[in-house]
Amino acid sequence: MADMCAERVEQAVAGAVALLRAAADRDWDGVRAGTLEWSCRRTAEHVAGDLLAYAGQLAGRAQEAYVPFEIVLDEGTGNAGALDVIGTAGALLAAAIRTTPREVRAFHPYPFRSANREGFAAMGVAEVLLHTHDIALGLGLPYEPAPELAEFVLTRIFPRVRPGPGHWRTLLWATGRGELPGRTQVTEWRWQNDLVLPAGRLVLQGVTPAAAADLAAGGDGGFRWLAGGPYEGTRNAAGMLLKAYEKGVHRPEFGMFILVRREDGRAIGGMGFHGAPDEEDRAEIGYDLVATARGHGYATEALRALASWALARDDVSALLAVVEPDNLPSQAVVTRAGFRRVSEDGGDSGADGDTGPLAYELASAPKR
Repeated sequence: MADMCAERVEQAVAGAVALLRAAADRDWDGVRAGTLEWSCRRTAEHVAGDLLAYAGQLAGRAQEAYVPFEIVLDEGTGNAGALDVIGTAGALLAAAIRTTPREVRAFHPYPFRSANREGFAAMGVAEVLLHTHDIALGLGLPYEPAPELAEFVLTRIFPRVRPGPGHWRTLLWATGRGELPGRTQVTEWRWQNDLVLPAGRLVLQGVTPAAAADLAAGGDGGFRWLAGGPYEGTRNAAGMLLKAYEKGVHRPEFGMFILVRREDGRAIGGMGFHGAPDEEDRAEIGYDLVATARGHGYATEALRALASWALARDDVSALLAVVEPDNLPSQAVVTRAGFRRVSEDGGDSGADGDTGPLAYELASAPKR
């Protein structure tokens, strides 16, 4: 998957600055930005501040909070000068994105307290697109960004939003700025960065709809794979995630994760859920590894970490893993991770006498 993060930031900023510069000689202080409480001028300053803050988070590798600084425009700076600052802050964010390795994450509060360069790029583009819309609405200017920009945002930080009739219309609806036929008006919203879980020698990195689409189509999903990867099971799971996203039923925390080695940043396999927990709060889990990564305990480490995270939640009471009877290595993995076999004889036998898959379960401790 081509890394277009920095280019998308630059594209969004260039389009916004070009549009608003044509109205730089107008009064921005006395005009509200669309439905916001802020003026057009205050909104423009906010965009510049967010772009610079995101650049600072990535460049400084902030881990616990926002780096404590903010942008202040010189006294007497006009609207044209404010647009220059937006352009400069956008360039700094693009530069930070280009020089930040994919595995690096920095603090962002919602919802999992971190984001990688792709997440910060998507948030930066979202700020530019949405607030340019607000300012343009206040000033009476027509504005519709390129559809690939809205798609970039939706498929990375709005994983729960079902695609609609046009990416820009869908993004406006998802952020309470528009309507879509057959959908309830949005009054509260937040974007969502991917979940990342530590797992010993590995890091489990959540797969976005954008990455899932690329994996399902035969790409690398934006990951650097060990030779032989990704395996067929990972591509199939990515296709399942993509279908759930397109139906609007995808829950990213119960989606798919790529197993990435800490030592070299190489992706070695996939692990995740077959969907959200059922009515009994049970969720099925599955995984696969690149052939050359097997036999080193990676799957066991990853399964233990993901199972521990899931069973600590209030909406999960048990995890299920289904393993073919002739897959002895996988049976050993689930057993080492604490699962116990719950099918007495491997399930029902088929017409030819073959034994069905084996079911293993790991239940949580009673929750108070």
